[in-house]
Amino acid sequence: METAKAPLLEMTGIDKAFPGVQALSKAQMTVRAGTVHSLMGENGAGKSTLMKCLFGIYKKDAGEIRMEGKLVNFTDPRHALDNGVAMVHQELNQVLRRNVMENVWLGRLPLKHGLVDSQKMYRDTKKVFEGLGIDIDPKRIIGTLSVSNRQMIEIAKAVSYDAKILVLDEPTSSLTENEVERLFGIIRHLTQKGVGIIYISHKMDEILRISDEVTIMRDGMWIATRDAKNLTTEEIVRLMVNREMTQRFPPKNNQPGEVALEVKDLSGKYEPTFHDVSFSVRKGEVLGISGLVGSRRTELLNTIFGYHSKEKGQIILHGKLMDNSAPDRSTRNNFSLLTEERRATGLFPQTNITFNSVIANIRSRGYGKFLLKKSKLNQDTDWVIGAINVKTPSKRTLIRSLSGGNQQKVIIGRWLLTTPEVLLLDEPTRGIDVGAKYEIYDLILKLAEEGKCVIMVSSEMPELIGICDRILVMSGGRMAGVVERGVDFGGVAGEQETILTLAAKYV
Repeated sequence: METAKAPLLEMTGIDKAFPGVQALSKAQMTVRAGTVHSLMGENGAGKSTLMKCLFGIYKKDAGEIRMEGKLVNFTDPRHALDNGVAMVHQELNQVLRRNVMENVWLGRLPLKHGLVDSQKMYRDTKKVFEGLGIDIDPKRIIGTLSVSNRQMIEIAKAVSYDAKILVLDEPTSSLTENEVERLFGIIRHLTQKGVGIIYISHKMDEILRISDEVTIMRDGMWIATRDAKNLTTEEIVRLMVNREMTQRFPPKNNQPGEVALEVKDLSGKYEPTFHDVSFSVRKGEVLGISGLVGSRRTELLNTIFGYHSKEKGQIILHGKLMDNSAPDRSTRNNFSLLTEERRATGLFPQTNITFNSVIANIRSRGYGKFLLKKSKLNQDTDWVIGAINVKTPSKRTLIRSLSGGNQQKVIIGRWLLTTPEVLLLDEPTRGIDVGAKYEIYDLILKLAEEGKCVIMVSSEMPELIGICDRILVMSGGRMAGVVERGVDFGGVAGEQETILTLAAKYV
């Protein structure tokens, strides 16, 4: 009789504490070769901390990690990579001014006679890409690629280490449906070769579709491990939040009024960009913006806010022409922008929650002209933490130590302190759990009830349909149409079909 193989990975009794918070307490998970093991939990549940303990980013306080039965203790990420554990982080960390192949082989560039062997690096990159079905020029500068393609490159980089265990943290947060299918094909290819995949996502349908097993965490502790085939969405939510989730979206009570914001014939200045976009937003309205990756949704928001230059067009608020030629002017004009990539363009990771909360408003809230008033700083930071339910040990906590969802809440609070008339949100719930999403939806709708104009880009069709009043659809850098919610398109399924048809109009 053949003896059963030891699990590929066993993590047992893992503890990890930070000042003021016990991040992990007796956490555990077991991953078998050739399977997809999903890790789920609300933001702050400890998922990323557990993976960082595995990957050598954090040193665990207690517990054991075994690979194929052997005790391991990785001291840093390179140590983990050299021993077959690779991790693709949700927040990409790439050298944007270098080319693709240099990013793939960073830290292990092939040498010939003491010089970098570019030809070998090119061949090796092409070989990895061909094995994964990735069609990207290895010589292309990585900063010119879309977020989705950069994410695929990070997966290829992880695969190039011949990883036995591959951790994917929110890998589909910026992918289109076709790109998700391609990713799932890569995952199936890797599991057939015996790789164990640890898959972190808040998207329930993906979890139930791709997983063999699911481990659920709550408050830093292991709650349950179940076969995916025996789970339902309702059961996962109940285990994650320890309560029934009867509603995915809050009730909509906002009543859009007269037109407050007008955008006329707006075009971005630098290609690739968008052209001749015109729309209006009513006071108290939530306007969604949909479109495929590459439709220039983000570029549109960035140009309205002055982060990108416009070639032509007008932005009019309450009948007055706005000079939104730079972000600081836009802020003074009562506009605010929550950017898509919080790590790259939203956070000041080396500073605390207080700094990250007040920085956008430091010149205009009575903090003092020469010396900052500590009492005012504390008052406004306390408001951000309380109003948006930020889970943190202290306002002095470094923001980088918070979960992704709580980081996002702080940034939203930062912009709310500026009391904007127009709130521009680019993927506001990206990488956020179902409970925190509900809180952000509720906040958006309350802002609309107060008469604010909210413009929200999202790749998640259900949330656009769930909380928006109208949905503007972008396609190939052009405005393809506007879907009016409540008009009969044949129900929600009909609305989705209409939006997807418009999104492909100019592709």
